[in-house]
Amino acid sequence: MNTQADMAGSGLPLTLRIVQIVAFTFLAYLVIGMQLAVLPPFVHNDLGFGAVLAGLVISTQYVATLLSRGFAGRTSDTAGPKRAAVIGLAACGGSGLLMIGAALLRDLPAASLGVMLLARLALGVGESCVATGCIMWGIGRVGNAHTAKVISWNGIATYGALAVGAPVGVLLTATFGFVVIGIASVALMLLSLLLAWRRPAVRVEAGERLPLHHVFKRVAPYGMGLALGSVGFGVLATFITLYYASQGWAGAALTLSLFGLCFVGVRLVFGWTIGHFGGYRVALVSLLVECLGLLVLGSASHAGVAVLGAALTGIGFSLIFPSLGVVAVERVSASNRGSALGAYSVFIDVALGITGPLGGWIASGGRYAPMFVVAALMSLAAAALTGVLYATYGNTMRG
Repeated sequence: MNTQADMAGSGLPLTLRIVQIVAFTFLAYLVIGMQLAVLPPFVHNDLGFGAVLAGLVISTQYVATLLSRGFAGRTSDTAGPKRAAVIGLAACGGSGLLMIGAALLRDLPAASLGVMLLARLALGVGESCVATGCIMWGIGRVGNAHTAKVISWNGIATYGALAVGAPVGVLLTATFGFVVIGIASVALMLLSLLLAWRRPAVRVEAGERLPLHHVFKRVAPYGMGLALGSVGFGVLATFITLYYASQGWAGAALTLSLFGLCFVGVRLVFGWTIGHFGGYRVALVSLLVECLGLLVLGSASHAGVAVLGAALTGIGFSLIFPSLGVVAVERVSASNRGSALGAYSVFIDVALGITGPLGGWIASGGRYAPMFVVAALMSLAAAALTGVLYATYGNTMRG
């Protein structure tokens, strides 16, 4: 699958060849993280709009990401994953330019908000193209046998960048003003495009291109497992602060940090298990651990137990995406795997999109613990679905 040019770098260690590509994911999500932390206060405090419009500005990116997953996957399959990644980096850079415009128009709130919404749309398209393009580009460099490793490292780059980007965005805005977020975004993406241009492309796989709805149908069962298993993460990330406050506990931020550390730590230390034991087995264990963590979190009698539940949830959630993703993309030929990855990723977008309203409805009476129990039951349902898929397909394919 590698081109002659890329084979020249094949003497590099495997992990380094992967990191050379997922570094672009890190830089793109650094831009996303910087914006995420400072946009709501800018819309609310500087432009004078309410919480609803501040939320709309944030969610616009997610809608654009969801709607452009198919484009990102098809571009990776037909024009090559490097092309998809470069389009994504350029779109993220365009978002930065528009963000500069929104900052300069702050005295015209309606105009500033309109430009900002365009910036968020561009960033959403950029996110989907970078995420899919870099994973497929990385796989092209190291081979299909290392798919799980590439997906795992791409996830580490994603969540690591979001964790770094948020405080960096707050610090930059406090020191230099909101406009510097746009300037920093453009600078980072120009650097990314320069580095990406120097990285060799990989060969586009020849073969029949399946219609997107056929690809979607093949990966849908795995996507459903991913969606059900992602609700726990969405509930924890969205409501853990309110849950702690309702119980009179301190340390919600520390709990989120521990969740993130467990997530990244498991991917670094146990990512190899997917290739060794197969995606189905790892997904089953991961979903059951996540279920246990959510039950502990929901039944916690004090903050120490809740911290343990969050840690178990992070450990369980860590490998769900790569383990189910490996077996999902194997349901299609190599010439359609970019589209399969894009279709598979749609399910986590949808799951995280509905978690907020669903969790809010469940907790409408001010009781947050039942949300975690419902999320645990969804993880258990995902484990049952994975077991059925394993019994049906596990003996006919790797994983």
